[in-house]
Amino acid sequence: MEDGLDPEGCEADEHLIRETEKIAVALGRMFPGLCEVVLHDLRDPEHAIRAIENNLSGREVGDSATELGLLRIADPRYPGVVQNYPNRFPDGRPAKSTSIGIKNRAGDYVAALCLNLDVSVLSPVALTLDRLVATGTEHPDEPPESLGERTARELRTAVETHAARRGGTPRTLSRDAKRELVRSLHRDGYFASRDAARTIADLLGVSRATVYNYAR
Repeated sequence: MEDGLDPEGCEADEHLIRETEKIAVALGRMFPGLCEVVLHDLRDPEHAIRAIENNLSGREVGDSATELGLLRIADPRYPGVVQNYPNRFPDGRPAKSTSIGIKNRAGDYVAALCLNLDVSVLSPVALTLDRLVATGTEHPDEPPESLGERTARELRTAVETHAARRGGTPRTLSRDAKRELVRSLHRDGYFASRDAARTIADLLGVSRATVYNYAR
């Protein structure tokens, strides 16, 4: 052994990094144009980048380690996985990043596998989906119509949801709130269901006659 180096240890570290490089390449090719995958060789912080797939940051093989990589080099106790932290590409695009430290047999960090997801690509998709499933109504607290006959379960859910939005249970609603709820249920077609009035009366803790009175 020369200059304190362990040839077997160095060879084992190199093998570990080569195997990790396979994972980096495979992950990058699974998410083309979406997720940058970078393998850092922390044994050489000045030229740490060993491989880069889906290059979204403009870095190159041989570039230096990041601040996080330097922290791992300095402290083997640094967390092995830093998950889903906010990041940003040089051109300003937002990213979600995960960094996985790779330790050798001696417990030292020798590599880091980093994933940088370009969330700017996904944000418009998420917004489009939100708009697609959104419903516009002048009465946001209650559905404006039914696409079929209301079931007893739907009726119970509607009553309990109405009460929960007002911070209570169906039986603790005020008389005015109960009247408002019954009229809303009547307007939305719940009274077409069999025994709807009896179900509503039981949920609100009032008589069936009171339910019909509220519905007028």
